[in-house]
Amino acid sequence: MRPIRHLTVASFALVLTGCAVAVDYGEVRHADYVADARCTAQPGAVVDEGALPLFFATSRLPDCRTPAIRLLTHRGDHLRYGRFNAPQETEIAGKETLLTPMAFQAPGDWWRSLQAETDRRQGRVLLYVHGYRESFETTSKDAAQIARMTGFDGPVIEYSWPSQHKILSYAVDETNMYHDVRNFRDFLKTLAEQTWVKEIVIVSHSLGARLVIPAISYVDRTSSSADSSNISNIILASPDIDRETFERDIEEEVLAARRVARDRRITVYVSASDKALAASRTLHGYPRLGSPYCFDPFEAADLKAKGLPVRCYANAVPGLTIVDTTDVSRGSTGHSNFLRSAVACRDFVDVVAGKRTRPERVATSSAHVFRLMPDPAAPKEQDEAICNRTPLELLR
Repeated sequence: MRPIRHLTVASFALVLTGCAVAVDYGEVRHADYVADARCTAQPGAVVDEGALPLFFATSRLPDCRTPAIRLLTHRGDHLRYGRFNAPQETEIAGKETLLTPMAFQAPGDWWRSLQAETDRRQGRVLLYVHGYRESFETTSKDAAQIARMTGFDGPVIEYSWPSQHKILSYAVDETNMYHDVRNFRDFLKTLAEQTWVKEIVIVSHSLGARLVIPAISYVDRTSSSADSSNISNIILASPDIDRETFERDIEEEVLAARRVARDRRITVYVSASDKALAASRTLHGYPRLGSPYCFDPFEAADLKAKGLPVRCYANAVPGLTIVDTTDVSRGSTGHSNFLRSAVACRDFVDVVAGKRTRPERVATSSAHVFRLMPDPAAPKEQDEAICNRTPLELLR
């Protein structure tokens, strides 16, 4: 069975590389996509904020040639800002298509709207950064679910970079993610330096961790604000980032003692059942932070000899908590448990709210690592319904 299993993972890894797919410019001049005036938001333009309660910033190229504006998989020439709501099934040219209601805003108007919404609440902002194989619609759907599920008491911002939304385009997504590093770090720095932002909760999924961690480090080094202390609650769901690189780098800046003393913390959701991260490990040669794979065979043998689960995690660092969702993993890849598994959803809701402990967490031999176990009161078939409820419904 082992050779077959390894062949399956290796084949999946080859698929993720996108080696069989060529990405080109397309059949339309990029200038033609944005020629319509709707792609250039005018200062003072009225936006129905009640119908579009969520915020977005994006480096995707928009297509304004048709009545329904779409955000494409191509790179845009600059960041654009706007408001959106959860995507809806919409009939376009006789076909049912998922479409996100949205409107662009001029940067100044967007930042003023964000401040007004933040001032009405507790000074908290939630920033969601997606990962590999996402469209603007799928990312908007997840961001809207996060807003609804957590009942977050402040504005929710989706940062959308040009992922290709194709399983064969992993290498292209990596390329576009790295290309977007400067855009994202500058955006995060601007957000962190606003005096009216008291706390930033950052949620990243998958490949998004490779945007988030270096950007936080950059803001820590360069920000004029008080030690970037408003970036306090960082959540990495299924992070596709090199585990050893993460361990080395966070102690220097992101979880330096002075920042942890100011209440900064990182929560990482991991799963040994995550097939996407198993494939990424095969591609990159080293384990990913979101997968408790034992790269060191001697460490694995020691755990087995002690009768412990053969799972290896990032080393303990003050401010770091790891939550293992292997036993409640859901979906064909197990790569989005924080949005798909009822037990993981409930834990995630509490972490966003700033809670440090939860009764359902089971302690392990490592003080910074906890396991989530199945809840008989939340059978698998109820996961989707539970994870799409509001906070009061979810925690019953």
